[in-house]
Amino acid sequence: MKKRLLPVTFITAITAAFLAGCGSSAQQTAAGGSTAAASSTSSQEAASAPEGEDGKTIKIGVYGPVTGGSAVYGEGAQNAIAMAVEEINNGDSGYKVEIVNGGKIVDDGGDAKQAINAYNSLMKEGPSAIVGSFFSSVTLPVAEQASKDNMLLLATGATNKDVTLKGSTIFRNCFIDPYQGKMAAQFAKEKGWTKAAVIYAKDDDYSNGLKDAFIENAEANGIEVVYVGECTTKDTDFSSQTSQVVAKGADFLFYPAFLDTVPLLVGAARDAGFDGAVMGGDGWDGTNTAGFEDKFENCYFTNHYSSEDTAPAVINFVSKYTEKYGTESLNACAALYYDAIYMLVEAAKNSGASDTVSLVNGMTGMTFTGVGGTFTMDENGDPEKSVAINTFEGGKVKWLMTLSPEGTKE
Repeated sequence: MKKRLLPVTFITAITAAFLAGCGSSAQQTAAGGSTAAASSTSSQEAASAPEGEDGKTIKIGVYGPVTGGSAVYGEGAQNAIAMAVEEINNGDSGYKVEIVNGGKIVDDGGDAKQAINAYNSLMKEGPSAIVGSFFSSVTLPVAEQASKDNMLLLATGATNKDVTLKGSTIFRNCFIDPYQGKMAAQFAKEKGWTKAAVIYAKDDDYSNGLKDAFIENAEANGIEVVYVGECTTKDTDFSSQTSQVVAKGADFLFYPAFLDTVPLLVGAARDAGFDGAVMGGDGWDGTNTAGFEDKFENCYFTNHYSSEDTAPAVINFVSKYTEKYGTESLNACAALYYDAIYMLVEAAKNSGASDTVSLVNGMTGMTFTGVGGTFTMDENGDPEKSVAINTFEGGKVKWLMTLSPEGTKE
């Protein structure tokens, strides 16, 4: 595996910042928009803050969706990081973890501008690394600013391929959208489906990215794409699109969208007479199937892990989480944030120190085993990892298989 090496100029620049106590920050002026410089003494000092007094304390800032329609993700993340910190601080890794902001996640509200505000508030507390967020739209502007500030950002769930391309201090522990779309096409091929339809939200980058990757890989795998239909993230009526899926003779429907509209789409497809397979991406995680239980038979989605996986790391995480917090917020977001805290400890162990420069060095090219499996960070800071395929039984999510580029792993 080719390691992403840190350029000498980067190391020199960030070391100088540590010694001089200076840096920069910028305020994102609009969601997904451009940045405008907005320096402040506190954020400058935060970007260059030293490690803990004993050199063995890793100061971490965390942000994520605490309020709004995706609050269940933030709840899972908060529980998971608290559990990870307790385990680490009572363990024998040689390092301790301090979550700034009193151990609490700073809310990004699922909004890019609010995410930048969250990032700036965390930077005032002098972290060595920042973890978050679960959505690409709120992670992209933060990644851009973190790169300018030479701050390590470890993204969790932000699958847009451009996130880690923002700079050499940006990493993630989830797969990327093109890879997820590729694995969905591979799954369809393994199941023997030959005629695919796609319905995607034209106003959503996540949906567009998965759609493009799926179509490219479906055709490469000999699967005919017989229909491509558009919708928006606000649509509630999918009868027109699903009637076309049936008319075109598809036996597989790919719907890469977030959980709020998934029951409506699946319900519309079944009402239109489509009895083939329906599949989505990790945005389906946490879908409420109440009232639609029977319609979710023969439905699937790719995800970062399954709580039913028999790997030791998964069993340990699920049993401890369930005992402490129950199962309602036990989702992939929780697993990804949990792994992220452990990855930063591993980075410190790899490099021998807990400052930002050392953590970036320790993260680069890392091989890590956690709840999300075993993976190695590639030259872009992305993990190459397997994908869990989940299905539904009686409306409940059930683990079906784990799929790697080499094929199925039961």
